[in-house]
Amino acid sequence: MKKPTPFIPKWQNKAPEKGSFRSILKWGDPNEYKNPSMGFLNVIKQGLGLSDSDFKKMQKLGEEKIKDTRVSMISESAILLFENIVGKENLFVDTYERLKYSSGKAMEDIYKLRENIVDKIPDLVLHPRDKEDVKKIIGLCNDKKIPVHVYSGGSSVTFGLDCPKGGVTLVMSTHMNKMLGFNEKNQTITVQPGMMGPFYEDLLNHAKKKLGTKKRYTGGHYPQSFEYSSVGGWVVTLGSGQASSYYGDACDLVISQEYVTPSGSFKTHEYPGTATGPKVNDIMKGSEGCFGVLVAVTMKVFSYNPENSKAFTFMFPDFEKAAKAAKQICQDEFGMPSILRISDAEETDVAMKMYGLKDGILDKFMGLKNLKPGQRCLLMGKTNGEKNFSKNVAKQVKKICKKNKGLYLTGYPMKKWYKGRFSDPYMRDALNDFGVLIDTLESSVTWDNIHNLHKQVRAYIKSFPNTICMTHASHFYSQGTNLYFIFITNMKDIGEFRTFQQGVIACIEKNGGSLSHHHGIGRMMAPWMEKHLGKEQMDVLRSIKNHFDPNGIMNPGGLGL
Repeated sequence: MKKPTPFIPKWQNKAPEKGSFRSILKWGDPNEYKNPSMGFLNVIKQGLGLSDSDFKKMQKLGEEKIKDTRVSMISESAILLFENIVGKENLFVDTYERLKYSSGKAMEDIYKLRENIVDKIPDLVLHPRDKEDVKKIIGLCNDKKIPVHVYSGGSSVTFGLDCPKGGVTLVMSTHMNKMLGFNEKNQTITVQPGMMGPFYEDLLNHAKKKLGTKKRYTGGHYPQSFEYSSVGGWVVTLGSGQASSYYGDACDLVISQEYVTPSGSFKTHEYPGTATGPKVNDIMKGSEGCFGVLVAVTMKVFSYNPENSKAFTFMFPDFEKAAKAAKQICQDEFGMPSILRISDAEETDVAMKMYGLKDGILDKFMGLKNLKPGQRCLLMGKTNGEKNFSKNVAKQVKKICKKNKGLYLTGYPMKKWYKGRFSDPYMRDALNDFGVLIDTLESSVTWDNIHNLHKQVRAYIKSFPNTICMTHASHFYSQGTNLYFIFITNMKDIGEFRTFQQGVIACIEKNGGSLSHHHGIGRMMAPWMEKHLGKEQMDVLRSIKNHFDPNGIMNPGGLGL
């Protein structure tokens, strides 16, 4: 008997109209799309209690053109002063540009754009050409007490781009995106903050040809936002890339920074290590534009030897055994894999269905090995570095995983995941079109608290009917890891979703997780900052803020300041 043709939704696979809300809310390349596989669509339907009929009528798409109706609150005389600094071609007052450069990628940001809501935008958008422009802009804003915000890649998911008091937004990626120097002896590169991830990495990978170096290099930093985030953005939000377990988080990669602040400009030294008191270089990392504007940064670079990489994948009976193996990998001191990732049971089951592995030969084989759906957990990763080092790390990982009852699945699943790493975010737009909401929250956690935090946060999320909660850990240390919660729901009211999301944040904080591991604070986490850090530490941040920014013009409200 012939199988019925499966229902396929009419996905929106056309580039958004220029000047529309959708052109701002859409992720990535306007001409690129990735629709959910049938396996993933079935996961969504089953998990959210939906049927084919729920995917026959689209919700609000945000296809309307943005009307230029929002009047700038900055006077014409002041606008002329800014124009004299950056030039007429680098200054914008129209509503579209102001909304574009103050919209992030959190679910609430996307929802508001679909609803045609124009909210918390700057009065003026400026594209500075160099640090001298930035100095003049900050000086003028400080004199006139005009708020200043900074935009580069636009991938913030923490309301970090909101302009609740209006003001100006500086777009760093238009002009301030150049390399300023490369030192092969020191293995450092100095760039302007607006250099985007792909250009940065391509420059380093092809350094022999493009820079005349002896070797090829890598920056070692590949967040999921890699294609649409900048080097400066990584630094000021304390970002972390998929290979952080080997190369380090963004904060570990920074050698030196140069800032323009309302109280003056400075550049930190390029020493590999110092003992000259508390490090201002460290204080400025993660400052999210609240103290000043980053205008240059010197970063570590590493040898690039992709041919030495070894991929691996294992399936474990449960999350406890997968986490135990990951902990041992981190603490046995033979070296770290560059990528290491463990998925909990729900994320593992979703992955099996997404990639069409459910009920296949591999699935049946795992059943024979007592690796059951709803319990089994995936561990995967890859090694990098010098040939023998990489080979030995892979060997030790394999030994530890087998000792902890992990079934070796070859490196194929890891390679398949890696291939779709930067295209998977495109699926969110497709699902949002039919009212399916997807967002994430993440936290740092110690090994002795990983299972408690995982259990408590999952319990809170799953207490809401018809909600999917997938969790993984993907940034590892000897002392702990992170937990990354992905939740999918079809709540119709954004107020209900906001309450739900705030409840997740509160649950993370209550159960000993950090407010963020690598997304940053922005304004989303700001209400919890004083409780999380304590009054003394917040007072230190306030004092630093008051020193660099006595008039409070730099990103007001960011970091809870």
